[in-house]
Amino acid sequence: MSKYEIAVFDVDGTLLDTREGVLSAVKEVIVNHDLPMPTPEVLETFIGPPIQNSLAKTFHLEKAKADELAAEFRTSYKGPNLIKAKPYDGIYELMDELVKRNIKIAVATYKRQDYAEDILKHFGFDQYSKILYGSDFEGKLKKVDIIRKCMVDLGSEDYKNAVMIGDSWHDANGAELLGVDFLGVTYGFDFHSKEDVEKCTNVGSADTPLELLKYFE
Repeated sequence: MSKYEIAVFDVDGTLLDTREGVLSAVKEVIVNHDLPMPTPEVLETFIGPPIQNSLAKTFHLEKAKADELAAEFRTSYKGPNLIKAKPYDGIYELMDELVKRNIKIAVATYKRQDYAEDILKHFGFDQYSKILYGSDFEGKLKKVDIIRKCMVDLGSEDYKNAVMIGDSWHDANGAELLGVDFLGVTYGFDFHSKEDVEKCTNVGSADTPLELLKYFE
């Protein structure tokens, strides 16, 4: 019997490859404000974390300006860019198998709540779980807050039977702060190897979605 009864998933870089849509919207904001175009490597860092944080860090912006540009990004991203994404190979098979094994599924993402709901519904992930929490409109929620909301909705007070699955330090840190185990995936945007995952507190890693199944046996 699996140690875990609950699997909490990140979205960007874990369920969906959202690179095309996110970067299209980011580049539009950069061009509109005559900002220097970052290298592809730096642009990749915009995928996943709160967009205002990435803008402030990359362009050394004050909070008010970063928030203004973040609002423009969200306007651009909410259109056709939102669904410029693709599910990772094997992710639906993973979800189907977790459901068969009676694993409860939830989603905790830094995507804004309404965007997360729209994109997951579009790609059919809403069939696996109705428990989804994203960022608030002001972007004040931390990853630990978002994961906690999932756990409350699941009615679970025993965090030891849950695991957070994601591709970034933000996911790992949120899980650690809450006392939830963490599994890192290396097929997303932040972690590129098992060694990257091991820099965070973790219980394992996976190079593909289906490799995650071994942690639910």
